[in-house]
Amino acid sequence: MKKIAVIMGSDSDLPIVERGIEVLRSYDVPFEVHVYSAHRTPEEARAFARSARAQGFGVLLCAAGMAAHLAGAIAANTTLPVIGLPCSGKVLEGMDALLSTVMMPPGIPVATVGVDTAKNAALLAIEILAVTDERLAEKLDIERAENHEKILAKDAELSARFRSGAGSTALR
Repeated sequence: MKKIAVIMGSDSDLPIVERGIEVLRSYDVPFEVHVYSAHRTPEEARAFARSARAQGFGVLLCAAGMAAHLAGAIAANTTLPVIGLPCSGKVLEGMDALLSTVMMPPGIPVATVGVDTAKNAALLAIEILAVTDERLAEKLDIERAENHEKILAKDAELSARFRSGAGSTALR
């Protein structure tokens, strides 16, 4: 099975990234975690991206805040799928990171998830690997079915609770 690389521009992104790491662990997907900065360690980031395919990676997940150039810098140096995870910051609540990640020039695509949505970034990485891995595809199907059932159970519970005002006071 291919590995997923989780790369952060700074270890300050770790609290956000850990939510995605939990998902990768729950799917038993092999992964590595690294800190490479597009601006402070550009040579190392470039070398990692260029060697990632040979190292057995299938998807590169890049988390960064503020200028958030990491995903783009990585994508410029590989043809592996790159997922950008914009992280919220103190000034613009992640909008700067979102725009920096999503606005890539033609020819250098970066898939981008919402600000701080590490769970979705991990699931997207797993879905990419699941294109050729039936075991992962089956696990994704099972999780979707479980989520479906959870929502229907919540619907039934709330519908019963508020049916004809049962269990609540009438609106005045």
